[in-house]
This record gives sequence, C-alpha cells and structure tokens, in this order.
Amino acid sequence: MDLKTVLSQLETAAEGDAELLLQQYSRENTQTFAFDQKEETLRIKLCQSVLTVLGRQVHPSCQKTCLETLRILSRDKRVLAPVSTREGMVILLRMARLRAGQEENEDQRSSQGGAQSEEEERVVVEALKCLCNVVYNSPAAQQVSVDVQLAHGLCASLHNGSTCHHEVGLFTLRLLFLLSALRPDVRGVLRCELHAVKLLTEVLEHTLDVRWVGPYEAAHPGPQALPMPAEDNERAMEALKALFNLTLSEARGEEDNHQFRVIAAILRHLLMQKTETEDKTEEAHSHAVNLLNNLPVSCLDVLIDVPVRGGQDEYGGKNLEAVQVLIDFMEKRIDKQGSNYKEGLTPVLSLLTEGSRCHREIRRYIKAQVLPPLKDVKNRPEVGSTVRNKLVRLMTHVDMGVKQTAAEFLFVLCKESVDNLLKYTGYGNAAGLLVARGLLAGGRGETQYSEDEDSDTEEYKSAKPFINPITGHVEEPMLNPLEEMTEEQKEYEAEKLANMFDKLSRQNLIRPMGVRPDGTLAPLEETLCDPPEENSESDSD
Repeated sequence: MDLKTVLSQLETAAEGDAELLLQQYSRENTQTFAFDQKEETLRIKLCQSVLTVLGRQVHPSCQKTCLETLRILSRDKRVLAPVSTREGMVILLRMARLRAGQEENEDQRSSQGGAQSEEEERVVVEALKCLCNVVYNSPAAQQVSVDVQLAHGLCASLHNGSTCHHEVGLFTLRLLFLLSALRPDVRGVLRCELHAVKLLTEVLEHTLDVRWVGPYEAAHPGPQALPMPAEDNERAMEALKALFNLTLSEARGEEDNHQFRVIAAILRHLLMQKTETEDKTEEAHSHAVNLLNNLPVSCLDVLIDVPVRGGQDEYGGKNLEAVQVLIDFMEKRIDKQGSNYKEGLTPVLSLLTEGSRCHREIRRYIKAQVLPPLKDVKNRPEVGSTVRNKLVRLMTHVDMGVKQTAAEFLFVLCKESVDNLLKYTGYGNAAGLLVARGLLAGGRGETQYSEDEDSDTEEYKSAKPFINPITGHVEEPMLNPLEEMTEEQKEYEAEKLANMFDKLSRQNLIRPMGVRPDGTLAPLEETLCDPPEENSESDSD
C-alpha cells in the first residue's frame, strides 16, 4: 500500500478504519528491515500519526495493530524522533504497563477478579518489543529521566511477578538487558537503587526451579531429570545476559559477597542441567561462564563445596562435577570448526585459569585431566588429539589474545614453573609466554602454590636425556650435513650465513637479541657486555 495513501486516510479515519489500514500496512511490511530512504519523511509522519491514535482511548485490538506498525517502523533508527520524545516514550510505557503507579492498578484489577485478556497481554508484548527497538536503535535520543522511569517500571514488573506470561516475561528481561547494556548512566540506578541484581537472581532461581538444600547448595537435578523447557531456557538466557551487564562493575562491597555466592550456586545448578537441544545447552553454559568470570574468584569455591556423590574423596571431599562440565565445554569450543576463539573460547580458559590459580583442588583436578603424567615423548606436544595437544597448538595461534590465554592456562596448571611447562609444551611453543613474563632464563611466576610434587613416569625419566628441549619430543637421529664438507666449504657457508644476517640486521628486518640474567630480552650487544666487577672488601682499614 502506498504510504501517502495510508497517511491521507489515517488522518480522518474512524478507529475501525484506522485499524484496517494499519493492519494492511503491517502485513505488507512484516519482513521489511531495510527501508527506502526517499520515504523517510513519510515514515516519520506515520510514526507521529500512530502515536496520536494510541493517545486516544481505543480498544486493545486497535492498540495492538498500532504497536505492530510502530514496531516495524522502529527498525529504522532515522525515523524515531517522534517516538524518542518524552511524550512518545510515556505512551509506550503505558502500553507496556511499565509506568509508575500502574502496578497498583493491576493489583486492584486482580482483587476485583478482572484478569487481563489474551488481547491485552498481546498489547503489552507488542509495546515491549517496540521499546526494545527504540532503546537499541536510539541510544542517545532519550532523556535520562525517561530511561530511569523505564528502569523503575521493569524492576517493579519483575518484583510483582507480573511476567508469568512467557512473552511478557521474555521481553521484559530482554528490555532490561538492552537498557543495562546501552545506558551506562542507568546501570548504577539499576544496581544500587533498584537492586536489580537481587531481582534477576530471584527470577533465575524461579525459572530454573532451584530447590535449596544448603546455604549455597541446590538439589542436584539427577540423571533422570527432564530437560529444561525451551521457554524457561529463553527467559534464563535473558536474565543471565542482564546479570552479566550489572556485575561488570569493579565497585563491590562486602554485602555483595553473599549475593555473588548465591549466583555462583545457581550457575552450578545450571551447568548440571540439560536443555532440549545440545546447542541450547552449550548456549546456556556459555552465558554461565561469562557471568562466572564477573564474580570474585573467591566465590568459585561454591562450585565445588557440595557433597561428593559416590563417596569418593580424592580431592579433599570437593565435588568437581561442575568443573568437569567446564572442561568438556572448553574442549567443545576448541573443536568447533570456524568458531571465533576470542569470543567463544577465551572466557572459559580465563575462568579455569583463575579458578586453578586460587583453588588448589580445582587446579589439581584440571591438571589430571589436561596434563596427566607424561608418557608420549615420541610425538611433538602439539601433535595429537588430546586436550594437551589442542591447547599447545593454541599457544602459537595467530590471535594474540587466544595465544596468551591458552599459554597462561597451561602455565598455571604447571604451578607457574618454567621447567614444568617446558616438559609439556617444548621451548618453541612456550617462547611467547616466557618473553612476555620475562622468564626466558627459567624460574617461576609470582603466584605461590602448594608444595605437592609432580611425579614423572618411568617412560619420561628414561627418555628425558634424549628430548629436544625446543620441540619437546625425542627426535629421530639426523645426518650431520657438515660431516661431508671440507674445512673450506664449512668456512664458506659460515661466512655466507653471517653476511645474510648482517644484511637483514642493517635493513632493520631482524635484530639479534640475547637474554639478560633476569630472563628478559635485550639487544645482543647489551647481553654480551661484561658484567661490572664487584668490589672486593679489603681486610685492611
């Protein structure tokens, strides 16, 4: 339908006719996401006309149709001027039942037995969808006071439990996620004034059907538990994303510690659950990992401080089931073809690294899974299909962040011992980490670890003298190319090689480097200088 025709008829149309006009426009444009720039002015006028209709006392069916049209139009950030005004936002807040004081009206309606009809619920859903588009597409267009009013309305909606309708709950949480992500000035209000972290934790607890059996211990779902329903999973993911935004702040008080431990316990419960599809389970675990990274590392003990099933006490009575889920998740992300390692893998590597650094039982368990006692010394450390092989390959990844995170993870598993790391990876693979940490001369990192010793296998002990420290494996004997050369040929080749290096050095393509006594790199000429002689003390006065 021609947009000019819609506008001309809409100006004088009665409620029913206006509804029919907008229904037809919405049907024709329901899949439109790229708009004709020439009609931009006309679409702005249509936005204003729709808001005018919504400002009247029209029936829910007409409200729903108007909001459907507005949802389509709000996909175009260039036409949102009428909607982004205070008046436009107030209309949408009223339609979404997010205005201050509206909750009391809802309570009064419920006490009088007047439950919302399905059509009224659809009006709320469409209004929430419009608000999601507006918040997403016009981050700088709204007044802070309206954003704060929206935040108050969303938290009140969660507090009053008025999100039992699936789509209402889903888009309320999605709008809260967008607001916390795109409005930094409102994030503090949500966190400190409206206690949104506690509210979202309660939503997550209810959605996941957490049943507490201890202060920070949820009942284990068990192997026979049914998969999490798709609708519950959708709401949980939106709550997790909003919680991630609100826990990014470094400003934390002691009073937050309990709340963070509750969140960690709920996330452990989530890690032990399955959804209806493997992809959805992986998505849930990904959001759980992201949120766990925001919590203080001291709270990660909640993941393992639950009774061990089966009576095994190998790791001091700690239950490592959740840690095993994280290890499995890490390996899936490594194996995922064409995945973005920086976004998909580094969060779980960082989480396992910090958990291992600060919690001895977590480190010991992961070390046993990832770096078991070394037996295979015939193959290079990066060759093979074990988790160790896969992680060593990542130590030379083209992405600097991925490379550093993988190397740091293995370094911590080795208790930050250079000798221990080289045993599992070889010097060539570990060189990048050692340069960055100033440990080329050997030694240890700064973290203090327990004194439990690693025992070498007999296979490794017998092969150790023959292992090439650079490649990290026993190499097949190679013929010495110098054996068949005359002294003159050797001298010629040496001179030729020296000239090539000199040429590259003068062109600044390479720079010969050496290692200082403190393990850091320096230009070769500096490392070759004689160290200053120490003054000897004289016996005479």
